[in-house]
Amino acid sequence: MKNFKSLALMLMFILVLGVLAACGGSEEEQAAEEGNTSEEGSEGVSGPIAIDGSSTVFPIMENLTYTYNQENPDVNVTVNASGSGGGFKKSTVGEIDLSNASRPIKEEEKATAEENGIQLEELELAYDGLSVVVSQQNDFVEELTIEQLKQIFLESSDATKWSDINPEWPEEEIKIFSPGHDSGTFDYFNEVILEEEPMKEGSNTTLSEDDNVLVRGIENDPNAIGFFGYAYYAENEDVLKVLGISEGGNEAVKPGPETIQDGSYTPLSRPLFTYVNVNAYKEKAQVRDFVEYTLNNAGKAAEEVGYVALPEDKYQEQLETAKSWAE
Repeated sequence: MKNFKSLALMLMFILVLGVLAACGGSEEEQAAEEGNTSEEGSEGVSGPIAIDGSSTVFPIMENLTYTYNQENPDVNVTVNASGSGGGFKKSTVGEIDLSNASRPIKEEEKATAEENGIQLEELELAYDGLSVVVSQQNDFVEELTIEQLKQIFLESSDATKWSDINPEWPEEEIKIFSPGHDSGTFDYFNEVILEEEPMKEGSNTTLSEDDNVLVRGIENDPNAIGFFGYAYYAENEDVLKVLGISEGGNEAVKPGPETIQDGSYTPLSRPLFTYVNVNAYKEKAQVRDFVEYTLNNAGKAAEEVGYVALPEDKYQEQLETAKSWAE
């Protein structure tokens, strides 16, 4: 009889332990369902993220999105490239979460955002050297001065043939390939090279927000010239030739990781940005997680696609600033 009572007590004890364990498990499952995250801040994160803007920044963000989704398959990140201006048109009215840009936000864009109750904060992702390129089939141009660039691109210039720039060059029409007016790259070139004067447009000029369209147009025409971010040259250096640029009588310098980072590729070196909708950062766990992932991995992504990383402490400084937005 004693043995039977002992067995019954043991079975009851085991049953109680099982119930307690089940309760503990359900609490853990409930926490996961409510979106509790691991120390890395990614476990259980889900939902959409909308990104648009600069085609120059696009390769960096595409790289980051791909690697992020490997770890967070429940987050649906969409990245488009309508140009810096196109991105700001959407971000200033709250249509997207991040707005990529190859130039700083303009005062009128800031004003639009404020009117709509949108707070946009700038994050610097990498350095770029805006690259002036011709086809590998072009065997006569190796470098240009700032003044020669003005002759080629300014609407007020009478130069239409390569021989107008240099009598030793062919009497062939210059074909211009340029980012469109919504592009931050267009704005930057217009500011530092053309000094806000109108650029040539017409039958010999192709404008596109898609840098790959520009690449394809230039590579097949020995009389073509164009410009875009360094990553697009680096990806296509087998068919494109990047030109050295000289300023003020100095020796011509070509863009590359060293000359972009040390500033010797002047005046066409520049930072690349993304602008974060702070309301989205506060309210959407997936946006907050992705922004923090971006700042922890942007340097690696930038170098993988052909840009130049910032110093690591710059990323960490920005990360701490971003975290304060949620407070």
